[in-house]
Amino acid sequence: MRVGVDTSPLVQTRAGTSRVVRGLLGALRDRPGMELELLSFGGSGRASSVVRDALWYPVRLPRRAERLDVLHCTTFRGPLRSRVPTVLTVHDMAIVRYPEAFPRWHRLYGKAGLRRVLRAADAVVAVSEFTKLEVATLVDVPAERIRVVPNGVDPLFTPDGRAAEGSYVLAVATLEPRKNLDRVVEAARLAGVELRVVGARGWGGVKVSGWVGEIPDAELARLYRGARCVLYPSLYEGFGLPVLEAMASGTPVVTSRGTAMEEIAGGAAVLVDPNDVAAIAEGIAQAESRREEIVPLGLARASAFTWERAADRVEALWKELA
Repeated sequence: MRVGVDTSPLVQTRAGTSRVVRGLLGALRDRPGMELELLSFGGSGRASSVVRDALWYPVRLPRRAERLDVLHCTTFRGPLRSRVPTVLTVHDMAIVRYPEAFPRWHRLYGKAGLRRVLRAADAVVAVSEFTKLEVATLVDVPAERIRVVPNGVDPLFTPDGRAAEGSYVLAVATLEPRKNLDRVVEAARLAGVELRVVGARGWGGVKVSGWVGEIPDAELARLYRGARCVLYPSLYEGFGLPVLEAMASGTPVVTSRGTAMEEIAGGAAVLVDPNDVAAIAEGIAQAESRREEIVPLGLARASAFTWERAADRVEALWKELA
């Protein structure tokens, strides 16, 4: 079986989507009877992003895929027409729920192309039950065409190993509006703790104190291990990979009640109202006072999410379509 995989997210970002693509590819490589062809176009700039949406996905990608058995696009960007069975992965539906939180071009694509592309796909992979419901509700894709394939966690994120020094709480997020970082900063100030923020420079003019930028994964793992807790009270997510990474690192997590984070945490995190600064600050105190209870729950929960399991589900879907 020959499968084409769109790897464009790898040149666009090092954030969540890119981590998912790398994790899946690592688990799918060298599987018997499978040949992967990695397909990509352009670079990380705005011009490349526009050309990908306007030319690569609707025209060039389906042509490249004609001699394959299956085409898998690793985001909700894909062709409107394809001669081979096509799968799209949806990480979240934030562009539909909160279009005002995105740059103009992304808003335009979300309005003009997203629904048509998702409806044209032979199958849609949703990274959580929450996201499956969002796709079915917002785009009217039949539920039987949506498969839930939860993300895995990189083995690098473990409680064993060096921890960063200092007394701090950690937030891991791209600097963009829906990550709720303004309230994170205020909650840390209210709780009287140092805040460190790891993530890419994003959009929307978001700037926060304590931002250390993007860092290598090995250093991120050390920061996870050394943190008093990890704050992830995002306003909207389709999965929330930092929640999983933090739990796998043996660190208590404070995250949002509702959306996908509650589903992923599975009772192993402190849940708060992300719109309430005082609640987030209180969550920090709870995470510390309940550490001995929460950490073992988080480790057990995170162990259920592996890239091998995700790859098994994706491979089964490919074989079904081929």
